[in-house]
Amino acid sequence: MKMFDSHAHYDDARFDGIRHETLLEVHESGVEKIANIASSLASSKTCIELAEKYGFIYASVGIHPSDAVKDMRNENYISLLEEMYNSSKKVVAIGEIGLDYHYGKDDKEEQKICFDKQMSLAKKLGCPVIIHDREAHEETLEILSAYPEVKGVLHSFSGSFEMAKQVLKMGYYISINGVITFENAKKTVDIVTNIRSIMPGAESKILMETDCPYLTPVPFRGKTNRSDLMVYTAEKAASCLGITTEEFCELTYNNACRFYGISEQKEKL
Repeated sequence: MKMFDSHAHYDDARFDGIRHETLLEVHESGVEKIANIASSLASSKTCIELAEKYGFIYASVGIHPSDAVKDMRNENYISLLEEMYNSSKKVVAIGEIGLDYHYGKDDKEEQKICFDKQMSLAKKLGCPVIIHDREAHEETLEILSAYPEVKGVLHSFSGSFEMAKQVLKMGYYISINGVITFENAKKTVDIVTNIRSIMPGAESKILMETDCPYLTPVPFRGKTNRSDLMVYTAEKAASCLGITTEEFCELTYNNACRFYGISEQKEKL
């Protein structure tokens, strides 16, 4: 059973001192590929370094809405992102970018400017985007709609079934993680269960992720998340779709390879 963790943060400080051992363990467990996702100018650089060190890791570059104000103080931030994107063949996307109104209600305009400029960069580069959308569904959709040429994924999808319909028909993917195992995740369960009713082949637009070290699935909720724990996400999602866990892992592995434009060959340390 092979898995692709389409959204992880192994550059996070929680992995300091255990990073190499953790990556070795999860890779040997069947996690054949990991996309390590940036959240700032600084983490973009670190993500590239990780991807260059490990053959099975890929990177993104981008500025998370929570870092927008800080990183926008560098007037060359878009040029720096473009330079980093072009610096390595292991960089496969711009992200994570978007809007977060849960904590960032005082800097909405800065978030939108940073988001829009990074969408414009993705259009220029012809690459996919990884979207962070928290309590900002309407304005996120407005900006995505302004760039019909750009395709991407709404990671840790938290929208409604109607929003899922809209983004899938726009050509976007949706990504699920350990949240689907939570007792209060009825909305996510409903979306996965009924995704085929949206359009033929809609299951080809599902990705699986951890968002590690966050959003650890039950029965390990509250502990540091890691890629091999995706099996619990896969079990729950597979039951929603009426397929086996192995089939769901294969499905999302192939979907992620296609999304990121990555060869399906197995890569080792």
